[in-house]
Amino acid sequence: MHLLFNRFFLSATALSCALAACTRTQPASTSAVTAKAPESSLTRYVNPHIGTGGHGHVFLGANVPFGAVQLGPVNVTEGWDWCSGYHYSDSTIVGFAHTHLSGTGIGDLGDVTVMPTTGPVRVLEGRANNPARGLLSFFSHKEEEARPGYYAVRLKRYDIRAELTATERVGFHQYTFPQSEAAHVVFDLQQGIGWDLATDTHIEQFNDSTLIGYRNSKGWAEDQRLYFAAIVSRPIRSFSSVQVLDTLGNTRPAATGNRLKGVLTFSTQAGDKVKLKVGISPVSTEGALANIRAEIPHWNFAKVVAQADAAWNRELQKVQIEADETRRKIFYTAFYHTLMAPSVFNDHNGDYRGTDKRVHRPPGFTNLTTFSLWDTYRAAHPLFTLLQPERVNDMVNSMLAIYQQQGKLPVWHLMGNETNCMVGYSAVPVVVDAYLKGFKGFDANLAYEAVKATAMRDEFGLKAVKARGFIPANEEVESVSKGLEYALADWCIAQMALQLGKQADYAYFSQRARNYQNYFDKKAGFMRGRISQTEWRTPFDPFKSVHMKSDFTEGNAWQYTWLVPQDVEGLMTLLGGEQRFTQKLDSLFRVQGSLGAEASPDISGLMGMYAHGNEPGHHIPYLYSYVGQPWKTAEKVRFITENFYTTRPDGIIGNEDMGQMSAWYVLSALGFYPLNPANGAYVFGSPAVERAIIRLGAGKTLTIEARNNSPANKYIQAVKRNGQAYPKSYITHQDLLQGGTLTFEMGPGPSPTWGVPPADRPRSVL
Repeated sequence: MHLLFNRFFLSATALSCALAACTRTQPASTSAVTAKAPESSLTRYVNPHIGTGGHGHVFLGANVPFGAVQLGPVNVTEGWDWCSGYHYSDSTIVGFAHTHLSGTGIGDLGDVTVMPTTGPVRVLEGRANNPARGLLSFFSHKEEEARPGYYAVRLKRYDIRAELTATERVGFHQYTFPQSEAAHVVFDLQQGIGWDLATDTHIEQFNDSTLIGYRNSKGWAEDQRLYFAAIVSRPIRSFSSVQVLDTLGNTRPAATGNRLKGVLTFSTQAGDKVKLKVGISPVSTEGALANIRAEIPHWNFAKVVAQADAAWNRELQKVQIEADETRRKIFYTAFYHTLMAPSVFNDHNGDYRGTDKRVHRPPGFTNLTTFSLWDTYRAAHPLFTLLQPERVNDMVNSMLAIYQQQGKLPVWHLMGNETNCMVGYSAVPVVVDAYLKGFKGFDANLAYEAVKATAMRDEFGLKAVKARGFIPANEEVESVSKGLEYALADWCIAQMALQLGKQADYAYFSQRARNYQNYFDKKAGFMRGRISQTEWRTPFDPFKSVHMKSDFTEGNAWQYTWLVPQDVEGLMTLLGGEQRFTQKLDSLFRVQGSLGAEASPDISGLMGMYAHGNEPGHHIPYLYSYVGQPWKTAEKVRFITENFYTTRPDGIIGNEDMGQMSAWYVLSALGFYPLNPANGAYVFGSPAVERAIIRLGAGKTLTIEARNNSPANKYIQAVKRNGQAYPKSYITHQDLLQGGTLTFEMGPGPSPTWGVPPADRPRSVL
């Protein structure tokens, strides 16, 4: 047997014990699930198709909040816009995979794909222009249903109704077959999404209703290991597994390989239902079986659908808004999208496989993965500190465990693998923000050790940062973006050092936080690539962007010049004072120019050169409040919420990026945004809802009222907190946590008094 099979698969005795509880309950006879979410459930406002078109790249299928399983359809991949495995423009399905990414710009996962079929056995995918070569089926959106925790579709080719639901670690399938003497459920362990490539897979039948196996693969995650168990609701008439030998579909019998397919075969009468419970585990098949036993010890499909809906509703009920029907759909779908990741990465008993590839027994926290930190540190994680306080400690503890296992905090962590994708060390603002906001469920000394050690490495230009204060553009690609992200994170470290009484570190990292100044060319008026103390990179075009080859990450000088949220006052000084700062900021939203032929497709949602479709600029519309012109923030924010977020499949203006695009909307629709991701302040903008009740921790609620709000009345005239005049154009995290009432008086034009000097404006250090 294969080495991994020997080490991680169960003995027959152990499997028998684990299976007993999973198989003793007989399948219940239930009809197809067609009922909508209850009227009291906010899930009725969620449209999971939003973001599946355009460049949104969101996941479509069945899952629960932060679940390890994302069970959904996979199309025949046609390019970049299929990063999640599904795109609304498509009409093909080649199976239902148990893991997906949501909103990313790189495709991966797509593990353990299952496809019900009838007729001759087919194991190749096939292509839309030649479906007979494979098992793919066409489908119609008219015969497709998606809501939180449930997905259904009719596979036209086979006249099979496929229904999916899920718990945290188990995918539950229900297939309604026509009459057939050759009904099949095909397991595809070769197929993955995007960069994913199966390297070593295994599947075997253990008894008359159970399969077990593993899937090792490489892609964005360099060494992914996933184990699974699948229990079928009826005896298996026959099972076979084959290794595909070539593109013609020639095969040979095999239980282990890298192009492995498994086929279950039944006979069915019209209307017969075949149910399948698939548990996944990062540890072992025993863990996968135990996950099934713990999470779905029965065959009541409708019950699991209802439980998934209830899980989603519990989260969505944390914010109850009053708004028109369209606004509610956009808001709650955005809120739903913020709850996809980070995702659970452990077994029900707490065991998980770490970055060091070792199995770690219950560590006292829920281990998580899928940390898209370059995106999510900006708004998604600050949102979690408000609405997911019970999960923040798990997120930080997961990051600290990764630090202990790989020597630095995660950059972009996926399924126990460091991808090192994107620039900066963006876990630092997340960890520091949690510490400064008073979260106590992690070791503060270890957290500081982790943020400091991460910043003191020599990789990705850091050696030059320590030696020279800047990264030479001729030595490191994307040098400006890296340098600006490092300076932002170093400011965060300085604030944590100050709180811990580490004065020398505070001084050192405060100096590094000012390194952004070394990338600013006063003559050009922009951040730009620097060769030495006396030489800038030439030629220089502030509009031009060359994807992965220039001084900027998915952007240009117009967009990155503003990436100093930790020291807006210092940036004002560089730009020549408040007036020059404001003039240039105005120009950003009006200026026109060519990005060039090699610009990243991530640069989308343009207002002048402001790109809302990509994360580095998400704070920019809120900068106006720092110069006492909050009405300009209101204009920009309201334009974005009304035009760049819609109810259409292409209703997200760029990659959703694991919740960041949606977190921007949720916070902005409520009326505020964390311009500085770690100073505990939220800058007011223009609330898009009429009223909101936010359920905070400790039984407190915050009621937000936007009086006289309308498309025309987008300007804040005055703010009251608990009935008292509130002159500030920002509010702190601690004040929000006190609950009470926050009232915005809205009007059709800028207020001559609110938010303007000498009012208390936002500032970098409160």
